Amino acid sequence: MTAHVLGDTTVLTGRSLRRILRSPDTIITTAVMPIAFMLLFVFVFGGAIDIGSFSGSYVDYLLPGILLITIASGISYTAYRLFQDLQSGIFERFQSMPIARAGVLWSHVLTTIAATVISLAVVVGVALLLGFRTGAGLGAWLAVTGILMLFTLALTWLAVIPGLTAKSMDGAVAFSYPLIFLPFLSSAFVPTESMPGPLAWFAENQPVTPIVDTIRALFTGTAVGAEIWIALAWCVGILVIAYAAAMLIHRRRSA
Repeated sequence: MTAHVLGDTTVLTGRSLRRILRSPDTIITTAVMPIAFMLLFVFVFGGAIDIGSFSGSYVDYLLPGILLITIASGISYTAYRLFQDLQSGIFERFQSMPIARAGVLWSHVLTTIAATVISLAVVVGVALLLGFRTGAGLGAWLAVTGILMLFTLALTWLAVIPGLTAKSMDGAVAFSYPLIFLPFLSSAFVPTESMPGPLAWFAENQPVTPIVDTIRALFTGTAVGAEIWIALAWCVGILVIAYAAAMLIHRRRSA
């Protein structure tokens, strides 16, 4: 059974990846907006923003938040591609074939992860050109990569839900807009201590802040502390709930 699911998922993922290769603007579009934000904050706002006791440059400070915006930008294409399959009828065609049900959804998820990895690499490359520097060793880089991939996986399964339930293409992709905006209400661009009371409370108790703080600490080589466990708890919690909801909706549609 496991081999059947893996085989079907591999074939369907190959199909989805070929769609990406035929339309590379997906990856370009995903990377362009975060890069534009990075350029805007570094060259326009960076000199006027107080980052407190942080000892690095402003690009060092904001890169973790930019990476999360990159992920949030990319997952909208999961809902987009899934909605396209539903509208074209290929989704129903798959249901009539001896294909593992989970494989259909996992193929879209894995395609998004592959495209996001490329977009993240492009964004990091631009950050290096802007002066980003880190003393992080291999272990820290692996930890950063693991957190980013877990966050991507969680949000991608979240994107499957509107992909299956939306009534229009605009509705399928619009859910990502609040996720793109969420880093602006966190410690991604300014310390939460500089925010007004209610906003500071929200910033400190939403998922982006502990993830950003953890990645920033790993990049700078400072103590991570309990933030990493809070970040992982958020990622795993979102993943479990989103996966369960997506599979439930998928089973009901299939029935």
